[in-house]
Amino acid sequence: MEMVIGFVGTGVMGKSMVKHLLNAGYKVNIYTRTKEKANELVQLGANWCSLMEVARQSQIIFTMVGFPHDVEEVYLSSEGILANAESSTYVIDMTTSSPTLAATIYEQAKEKGISSLDAPVSGGDIGARDATLTIMVGGDEASFNKMESVLRILGKNIVYQGKAGAGQHTKMCNQIAIASGMVGVCEAMVYAEKSGLDPQKVLQSISAGAAGSWSLSNLAPRMLQGNFEPGFYVKHFIKDMKIAIEEAEKMKVNVPGLTLAKQLYDKLVALGEENSGTQALYKLWRE
Repeated sequence: MEMVIGFVGTGVMGKSMVKHLLNAGYKVNIYTRTKEKANELVQLGANWCSLMEVARQSQIIFTMVGFPHDVEEVYLSSEGILANAESSTYVIDMTTSSPTLAATIYEQAKEKGISSLDAPVSGGDIGARDATLTIMVGGDEASFNKMESVLRILGKNIVYQGKAGAGQHTKMCNQIAIASGMVGVCEAMVYAEKSGLDPQKVLQSISAGAAGSWSLSNLAPRMLQGNFEPGFYVKHFIKDMKIAIEEAEKMKVNVPGLTLAKQLYDKLVALGEENSGTQALYKLWRE
């Protein structure tokens, strides 16, 4: 039987990921809430169908939606994936979501003979476009081993982290590191400008040194160009930070850097920037 892949959620990142799967020769069923947004992918050969049809007609199902409540609806509703997928289906949630929810989905999937992996990603729109995403995976290792070759169509740095929820916990570590780092990147760029330096030359020096980071290399140039289009939405980053703070509280871990970053991003939302890219934090110093 021909392997059919389902993909739920074809936004900024999901669209590129579906293209890679199509280019790899897979038949891909896609579901988006707004069908018109999938037109480009349909023209490339994807088959748009309902969520229920994706669940029933796909052997591997990827999901890349917005928020934990979207994940819950997609997986756990009566019209969702677990209620309609065949046993032996593999489901892979790439949304950055709650580790607790990932464990719940895993347990309910297991009861139906469905294999569930939580596999959030890092790398933003560039990583999705270039198929260089970092993918952090939680779930049964045997399931990971069977799905690794498909995951390698979408990313390069793919690491099995442990039991269900471990992928999401790893992504929280990623977001915690980015959150404080973004504050530092913004402050460094504003400092460079105020001191009369050429920020582009500053970037040339510090991005190759000990201060180097993905955000500094990829997002600082966008800040300086006034490009605040989303590779990753502010509203989604705030969602991630909220999850990380909640999980840290459960473990009694103090996260002052993360807490400050979230407060700053909340101020950014108050300025109407929730649909901008995370690099728009720079505007707080520029306003």
